[in-house]
Amino acid sequence: MKDLVARDASSFFRQTSSTPVGAALRSVNGIWIEDILGNRLVDLHGNTAHHLGHAHPRLIAALKQQLDELAFCPRRYTNEPAVLLAERLLALWPGQAARVLFATGGSDAIEIAIRLCRIATERPYVIAFEGSYHGHGHGSLALSKAALDPRLGPKLPGIHHVTPYWLNPAQSLTEIEDALKSPADSVACLVAEPMRSSCIEPPANYWKEVRTLCTRHGALLVFDEIPSGLGKTGKFFAFEHFGVVPDAAVLGKSLGGGIVPIAAVIADAALDVAPELDIGHYTHEKNPFTTRAALTTLDIIAEEDLIARASDLGAFALDEMAALAKRNPFFKGGRGLGLLLALELAGEETRSRGAALARAAANHGISTVTKPLGAVGFSPPLTITREEIVMTLDRLDKCARSLEP
Repeated sequence: MKDLVARDASSFFRQTSSTPVGAALRSVNGIWIEDILGNRLVDLHGNTAHHLGHAHPRLIAALKQQLDELAFCPRRYTNEPAVLLAERLLALWPGQAARVLFATGGSDAIEIAIRLCRIATERPYVIAFEGSYHGHGHGSLALSKAALDPRLGPKLPGIHHVTPYWLNPAQSLTEIEDALKSPADSVACLVAEPMRSSCIEPPANYWKEVRTLCTRHGALLVFDEIPSGLGKTGKFFAFEHFGVVPDAAVLGKSLGGGIVPIAAVIADAALDVAPELDIGHYTHEKNPFTTRAALTTLDIIAEEDLIARASDLGAFALDEMAALAKRNPFFKGGRGLGLLLALELAGEETRSRGAALARAAANHGISTVTKPLGAVGFSPPLTITREEIVMTLDRLDKCARSLEP
């Protein structure tokens, strides 16, 4: 393993989140990842792409069949998997008549959504939450943070950053309204995750108030459902928890079943106003292989009733986290919706203690990451069982106890 990790480090550009790495994998299956030394870990992270569990056999079989039938489609043509996927997503959309565009990743899809909104409204500005995350494209990265590293050069202009709901919801609403008013009639859209992947729920009626403000000022509401959509929170779209429907939503990550990269923008058909422009013009925008992956993913989610499963198991996991907090003072409890959860830490210095727990977890057969405001991620596949949830929390309990002096 050391040889492969060393070769990786000498081949890829270094970057803080992925190079160099500490280990190499040889297999993934269900809730498990296995490194080349044979160490098996429960995957509580999975880049939020493993809703179906890793290497779902039905998805793999469908992709093998698709390669035999039609492996590629130039964008000037169409194909059955692409059209079927578009129709399926539109049937799931709870809003008015809509249309779709596909991309190869969430960052690109976010930028498609921005382009749609700017063109349809003929307005230049976009509102986003400071400290959010929408991808690493030039525009999507600019949404996430007001002050980027200066070495990256000028960022996409026209972004108003406001206080996020998870820090101060009242101030957030005030700043959104101020941004919508100044300058007047200049904001095309507000882009946000309906629930940040840090698993902090917005206050009741928060999104209804935002929806009202956007409608009043003629701005569009765009929800980034890349980590939270496809049933992860116990509803197909996370925004369904909050009683609002956006003008557009972006899906990604697990849309390809955790195997292939594909993302989608679903938006109100009223935004279809610029047929003379290329708004989402990608080589693989109607790729039959990636769209077959997404179509099969939707089939599996529906036929295995994974959305209801996420809701039921999420409630069970939160109860188990509360019980864990009672027997181990290291923990405070859980937060989140469905199986998009975080395990909160108690006491002081939770950030450093969370980092220590995430690092040590690998020695106890757990792969996880830190989350803001003193927590570690608990985002398993929707196929996890109750017994596996109990086993995973027991391992985290033992891991935390091993860190105590």
